[in-house]
Amino acid sequence: MRNLALAFIAFIAAVTVISCDDTETYAEQKDKERAAISRFIADSAITVITESQFKEQGYKTDVSKNEFVLMQNSGVYMQIVREGCGEKIKEGETTTVLCRFTEYNILTDSLQLTNDILSFSSIVDKMTVTNSSGSFTASFIDGQSVMAMFYGTTSVPSGWLVPLTYIKVGRPENAGDEIAKVNLIVPHTQGHAYASSGVYPCYYTITYERGR
Repeated sequence: MRNLALAFIAFIAAVTVISCDDTETYAEQKDKERAAISRFIADSAITVITESQFKEQGYKTDVSKNEFVLMQNSGVYMQIVREGCGEKIKEGETTTVLCRFTEYNILTDSLQLTNDILSFSSIVDKMTVTNSSGSFTASFIDGQSVMAMFYGTTSVPSGWLVPLTYIKVGRPENAGDEIAKVNLIVPHTQGHAYASSGVYPCYYTITYERGR
C-alpha cells in the first residue's frame, strides 16, 4: 500500500503542475475549466436541467435520460443515481457518514483517486457531518480517509456536501435497501485544495452511508 500511496502522490503532484500553467491568468484558467466541463457534458451525453425542473420532478434526476441538475449557487452539476435508504440528516444533527468514491480529473481526462479498489477495500472514507439550519459542514476523520491521506487535509470538498440536502443517509436493513449514490461535476471552487490551486474540475461518483 505504501508504494501505491507514493505513486498516487507523485501522480497528483504531476497533475497539479500540468493543470496550472504559470503563463496563464486566472481568468484564462477558468475559461479552460469551463470549456473542459462543456466538452465533458457533451461527450458524456449529459442532459442538464435547471433547479426549477429539479424541484418539479420531486428533487429527482432521471438517470435514463442521464440528467444532471446545475446548482447555480455552487456551479456543481449533480445526478442522484439512488436517493438512498433511511432518513436525511436532520437539522441540528451531527453524524458519521461513510463514503466510497472515484475521482476523475476532467481537465486531464484521467482517474486521479479512488478508495473503491482492492488496495483500499478496508478504508471507507469517514467524515463527521453537521446540519446547521440546512447548511452542512463536514471534516474527514484523520487516519480513516483516503482523501485526507493523499491531500493532506481533513477538509471535505464543498461539492461533496451539495447532495446531502436531497439524499437519505442510512444503513441497509431490509431486502432491497440501497445506500445513496450520486455523480457530481465539481468545479475548482467547490473542490479540494489541489483542484482549487490548479483550477481544474473533477467528476465524482460517491456513495453515502450512515456510520455507526
